[in-house]
Amino acid sequence: MRGVYWLVCVLMMPLSAAAAELRDLRLWDGPESTRVVFDLSEAVSHNMFTLPNPDRVVIDISGLSSASIDRVNAVLGKGAVQHIRSGPRTGGIRVVLDLATPAKARSFSLAPTDEYGHRLVVDLEAARSPIALATQPGAVTEPAVPATATRLQDKPIVIAVDAGHGGEDPGARGKSGLLEKDVALSVARRLARNINAQPGMRAVLTRDGDYYVGLRERVNVARKHQADLFVSVHCNAFTKRSMRGTSVYVLSNRGASNEHARWLAHKENSADLVGGVELHGKDHELAAVLIDLSQSATMEASLDVGSRILRSMGQVNVLQKSDVQQAGFAVLKAPDIPSVLVETAFITNAHEEKLLADESYQDQLAAKILDGVKGYFQSYRPKQQIVDAEPYLQKVGATDISREARPAQGISQ
Repeated sequence: MRGVYWLVCVLMMPLSAAAAELRDLRLWDGPESTRVVFDLSEAVSHNMFTLPNPDRVVIDISGLSSASIDRVNAVLGKGAVQHIRSGPRTGGIRVVLDLATPAKARSFSLAPTDEYGHRLVVDLEAARSPIALATQPGAVTEPAVPATATRLQDKPIVIAVDAGHGGEDPGARGKSGLLEKDVALSVARRLARNINAQPGMRAVLTRDGDYYVGLRERVNVARKHQADLFVSVHCNAFTKRSMRGTSVYVLSNRGASNEHARWLAHKENSADLVGGVELHGKDHELAAVLIDLSQSATMEASLDVGSRILRSMGQVNVLQKSDVQQAGFAVLKAPDIPSVLVETAFITNAHEEKLLADESYQDQLAAKILDGVKGYFQSYRPKQQIVDAEPYLQKVGATDISREARPAQGISQ
């Protein structure tokens, strides 16, 4: 009788193992998109489609246990997702995301990593509305036509401050549980505030919350705002917990400068895989970026500002290396913007982890990064071209045409 019992148990095991379990359901809300992440016990297949009036995203997940329904329905909406609801479906469950605003949806699966198991990710990108042109009925205003006289003046300095990792990608973790993404954001915010307090300087944060931003999108943010410098803030990490110190990296076209730099570059670049950006089939894009970055001016500028930041930060922490290091960080590959990556301290070192968690020490780190940046721009102040002109506005009405002179003024190019 006991043998029959065990035989029944063995026969039933494949059936019970066939259904995946939902371990967690997380929503990450960013300024441009909302990410929905299903943490799963094993890989599943899915089908996604959208429905209008009202706007909904429907995800049919095959092989997911019906026991997951209650867990899904208990999660509150966030960002673009107003409500989440689910119900049984043949072979799995159906999840419906009721949207607060129209959004473009895409989905993909992620294989297990050190931090997470199998995941199904749905990204909801905010739909962009067309730009409305302000016009007056019966009249059209033509743009002013400036004269050709030009001059140069100091340009307001724009610095892109990049807080490493975020959202689904926590970065490195200290022994006490301190996360790199949290330290990086805190230091980046402090640095941005300090920059904005300087006359003629302005900071742009690539992320200002706990959400993921792709490595290439961070560079795009800097280029969109015509940044003069890109500073990426991180915490260092290594398997040997006695390792300590601050370091600064710039891009190397020839690869990493030492074995530790190679390991570190691989760790940081893999964030795109954690965040869901597929890198397959992009060799031609990478080649184009590397060709552009071979320009000596950008590389020399990166090394210059990196050296200044490193010397400045040596006043608040020991330096892991006395020279700027070079590695293949994807986030440093802006073709026309000097870019540096600052490893503030080792989060895997107990002493430095304690320092990194201290707000006053974060203030010191931000202040010393700024000192290095200011020293660089005192020597290399960017210029902008100014056109001195006397433009005219030509108004075209229903029955007449008149020309209206305006005082001369400078027009930024």
